[in-house]
Amino acid sequence: MRAQNSATSSTPIAVVTPDSGRADARTGARLIAAAGAAAGARGRAPALPATGTGTATEAGARTASGTALAALGVVAFSLTFPATAWGLEGFGPWSFVSVRSVLAALIAGAFLLAGRVPLPAREHWAGLAVVVAGVVVGFPLLTTLALTTSTTSHAAVVVGLLPLTTAALSALRTGVRPSRRFWAAAVAGAAVVLAFTLAESGGSLSAGDGFLFGALLACAAGYTEGGRLARAMPGWQVIGWALVLSLPLTLAGSALGLAYEPVRLTAHALAGLAWAAAGSTFLGLYVWYRGMAEIGAPRASQLQLAQPLLTLVWSVALLGERLSPAAPAAACAVLICIALTQRA
Repeated sequence: MRAQNSATSSTPIAVVTPDSGRADARTGARLIAAAGAAAGARGRAPALPATGTGTATEAGARTASGTALAALGVVAFSLTFPATAWGLEGFGPWSFVSVRSVLAALIAGAFLLAGRVPLPAREHWAGLAVVVAGVVVGFPLLTTLALTTSTTSHAAVVVGLLPLTTAALSALRTGVRPSRRFWAAAVAGAAVVLAFTLAESGGSLSAGDGFLFGALLACAAGYTEGGRLARAMPGWQVIGWALVLSLPLTLAGSALGLAYEPVRLTAHALAGLAWAAAGSTFLGLYVWYRGMAEIGAPRASQLQLAQPLLTLVWSVALLGERLSPAAPAAACAVLICIALTQRA
């Protein structure tokens, strides 16, 4: 195996802390002093290093790129519930989740082999285990079980609460403390999405709510740990290795699920399985983790405020569900909250 050769890994992501900032300042001062001494020996004034404009431009471009990638991930995720509803037309919940994870692992494994990517360092294995438990197994399984008794609009409640939960867990895990304006906009956006989705489902709690809240915590933990790992390795490798590591578990689940749950291969079931495996599980998480590494977990998580509304749009287009007139107002409110969190 040779060294990692993806385009992502060639662009290091700077992590700035107060201590590192002071260290950089002292280092810069020593470099300038050394340049002055050398130039003085030659009888010339020292040339100061260029600062400011180039760095700001690169940072702005990185933020725009990260935001676009995270947004693409949100679009992919917004199709997950409709795709799962289609998949459940032909598969049981256990077999659907297991088979989709196996297929996604095969895709990820092919990419890892093609890129001759080395195994992750030993210190990353614990973090990858958290991603497996939260993102590869926990969230898909719990939401699929919930969708056997709940509608996609009701299940969107968990997606509405996910950004706030992810931001809170990320702050606890990484020590980052977003501003009060950030938290105010995040809480307001989550409240809008929660109120809207509860209104869409009639305001009642279903039997699947326990699964939904469990999925919320599992996914937020997986996103947070995946975002941290994506600063040490490319995001697609984070989800790729998590999927490959989960193969023993998902292969066993597939064998048991297919043996005990009825299977009816329809066009909808196969299309739902294909998208859940290739789109939501691999492509979506690939661009999501890459974007999160560039703009940070709290900011990336707020883009997910738009996900429930996108899910409702796909539910109307693909599942024939009826959309209430409150959707445009809720969409505008969510977009305003997203804009505020990106500027906080």
